[in-house]
Amino acid sequence: MNTDYATEPNPRPPLEGDQSPDTVATEPAPHAPGTAPHRHIKADLAIIGAGSAGLSAAAGAAMLGLNVVLFEEGEMGGDCLNTGCVPSKALISAAKYAQAARDSEAHGIKSGAPRTDWAGVQAHIRKAIDTIAPVDSQERFEDLGVTVIREHAHFSDRNTLASPTARVTAKRIILATGSKAAIPPIPGLAMVPYLTNETLFDIPELPSHLIILGGGPIGMEMAQAFRRLGSDVTVIEMGKVLARADRAHAEIAAQAMADEGVSLLENHKAVSVSESGGQISVDTERGDGERKSVTGSHLLVATGRQAITDGLALEAGDVETDKQGILVNEKLRSVSNKNVWVLGDAAGMGQFTHLAGWHASVFVRRAFFKQRTKATSLPLPAVTYTSPEVAQVGLMEAEARERFGDSVSVSSFAFDENDRAIAEGKTKGECKLIIHKGKLLGASIVGEGAGDIIQIAGYAMSNDMKVQSLTNFISPYPTRAEVVKRAASAHFTDSVFGKTARTLVSLLQRIP
Repeated sequence: MNTDYATEPNPRPPLEGDQSPDTVATEPAPHAPGTAPHRHIKADLAIIGAGSAGLSAAAGAAMLGLNVVLFEEGEMGGDCLNTGCVPSKALISAAKYAQAARDSEAHGIKSGAPRTDWAGVQAHIRKAIDTIAPVDSQERFEDLGVTVIREHAHFSDRNTLASPTARVTAKRIILATGSKAAIPPIPGLAMVPYLTNETLFDIPELPSHLIILGGGPIGMEMAQAFRRLGSDVTVIEMGKVLARADRAHAEIAAQAMADEGVSLLENHKAVSVSESGGQISVDTERGDGERKSVTGSHLLVATGRQAITDGLALEAGDVETDKQGILVNEKLRSVSNKNVWVLGDAAGMGQFTHLAGWHASVFVRRAFFKQRTKATSLPLPAVTYTSPEVAQVGLMEAEARERFGDSVSVSSFAFDENDRAIAEGKTKGECKLIIHKGKLLGASIVGEGAGDIIQIAGYAMSNDMKVQSLTNFISPYPTRAEVVKRAASAHFTDSVFGKTARTLVSLLQRIP
C-alpha cells in the first residue's frame, strides 16, 4: 500500500498542549490473571483501521512528531493489500501471460495452448502480497512511533476509544474502517457457498464455471482473468456492465471480453440461487419477462460494497449515520462530532485506494497545517483493469452535456491510428476529451495502458491547465500516451488549419 501523503514543508511548531509519547501511561487498574494490563493513553490522534487511509494518516501524523494510536483487529494493510487491489492485479497479471500465449501466433510465435497451474498462480499472488506487506507492517509503524493495538475498538464517549486492553482519549479520531462486500437479498443465496473478494483467492481449485453476480469493475476484471486462466465464466448484471464508465468505451471493453468467451447477461436480474450435487444454479429474469438459469461450479458475489460500521458504538461517540453510512461533510469530518474524521471507503465518497490516500492527505493538510483542502478539491480518476483497460477522470460526456448542454465539445483520437498500438497489434480503443470553453471537464480512455495514460489528463485538470496545454509538449515516439496529445490537437484543427488560418498565413507570406 502507498502511505505517501502530500503536505507543505516546514510544519508548524507544536501547539500548547500537544502530547509527546511520554503521555502514554499504564493504569494500575486490576486485571484478570494472564491478561494484559489495561492502559489509558492520551494521544493526539487515534485511528481505527490499518488500510490505506488509516496507515497514510498515521504515517503523516507520526512523522510530524505527534502521538498516534492505531487500532486494527484484522490484517495490516486492510482489504486492498490482502483481499483486494494487490491479489486481484496479481491474478490479472497471471491471466495476461496465459492470453499472450494464445495471441502469440498472430505475432509469428508458436507456443501452444497454455495450461494453468492454479497453485502456482496462488503462489504468485501470495508473493506479491508478501513483498508489499512490510511497508504496511506493524513493525514499520511502530518504528515510526505509532502505538499499534491489534484489537477491535469502539467509542466509549465523544473523544475516547476503547478496546479489550486499552482506553485512548484523543484530540482527533479517524474512522478508516473500509468496506466489505454487499450481499444482495436474493432468495437462496445465503444457503449456498458463495465467494466474495475475501475468499476468492484462496479457493483450492480453478473453477470449471465461475458465475459472477455484478458487472461492475470487480466483476468484470475477475470475469476476464478467470476466463483467460481457463474457466468458463458467466456475468449476470441487472443493468449494463461498467455502468459508470463512458457508455461507448464500456461497450468496447465488454465486446473484447465477449470475444474471449465471457458470457455477459446484461439486464438480467438474479431472482433465486440454489445448489444441487455440488453445482450452483442462478435463476434470472430479464425486463421483458424472459427467464434463464445458469449453472456453474462457483459463484462470486460482486454486487457492490458497503462501509464497515459494525461494532463501533457510534452513538456513544455522537457520530450520526443514515442508511448509507456515516454522515460526513466535504472536509471529511463527522457532521455531529467535529473531533471525528472519516476517511477512505467509510466516508462514502468512493471506494478506491488512491482516494483513501488522498483523504489522508486532506486530513493532514486540514488538521495539522490548517489548509482549506477538501475531499473534492481534485478530480478523481477511476480505472477498470480489463483488457482493454477503461479509465476516466472528471465528467463523462453524458454528465457534461446534462450540465452544460450543447456548449460541450468532444475531441477523440483512436488507438488504431496510434503507431505504437499498431506495432503491438493492440488497437482497440480511443482517447476522448470532454471540453467546455477551452477547459478540460473530463477524459475517458479505453485501450491498453489506459490507466497510466489517463494521468496526463488528470494532471492537467488538477492544475487548472487549459486543453491547449496538452498540445504544448513533446511526446516521445512511438508511445501510446500520444493519443492524449493527438486528441487535444484535434480540438484545434479548424482554428489552426481552417479558412481563417489559411487567410492569415497567405497574408504573412507576403512579408519578406
